[in-house]
Amino acid sequence: MRLIGSLTSPYVRKVRIVLAEKKLDYELVLDDPWSSNTQTTAYNPLGKVPCLILDENEALFDSRVIVEYLDTLSPVGRLIPPPGRERVAVKRWEATADGIMDAAAAAFMETHRRPEPQRSADWVKRQTAKIHAALDYMNGLLGEQPYCTGVNLCLADIAVGAALGYLDLRSPDLNWRAHHANLARLAEKLDARPSFVSTRPPAA
Repeated sequence: MRLIGSLTSPYVRKVRIVLAEKKLDYELVLDDPWSSNTQTTAYNPLGKVPCLILDENEALFDSRVIVEYLDTLSPVGRLIPPPGRERVAVKRWEATADGIMDAAAAAFMETHRRPEPQRSADWVKRQTAKIHAALDYMNGLLGEQPYCTGVNLCLADIAVGAALGYLDLRSPDLNWRAHHANLARLAEKLDARPSFVSTRPPAA
């Protein structure tokens, strides 16, 4: 398998962490989807990373689709429960974490990629409000549990860890740890895992 992506994308990192936890072999192909020479559009019509190329050259895209597929490839460390209420709970965590990534990426693009005369402070404020609301929600939902859904690591934790890592990379001024002690405790534990250490993005 080949994974097309960038080192700073939190969605790519989520997939890479799953690959590491599942002990699956793959080749990482670095690509900038914003470049005129990007190869991503050859496999994903939306031009987004990550994009997983299978042996038969079939392409999977969207991190949620990819991790769902990867979890079926090996019984090692199953990360997604079978269909039912527990699975829905895990996917709810993932959706919330992905929402934080979406909002943080949108705010970063607005303030760093859009020409200054076109930037909207109100847009950035709206995205930041989404991040704060999601952090409050997840911090309360986590409570004193060791992991998002109980005592075992699952996809929920990986998604949350990737989202929190992206905030550290792109939005350090948010200082999210100051008001979210439960999430800070979880992040500290996740950041010590080899799968998180090996996929840590380079400093901004």
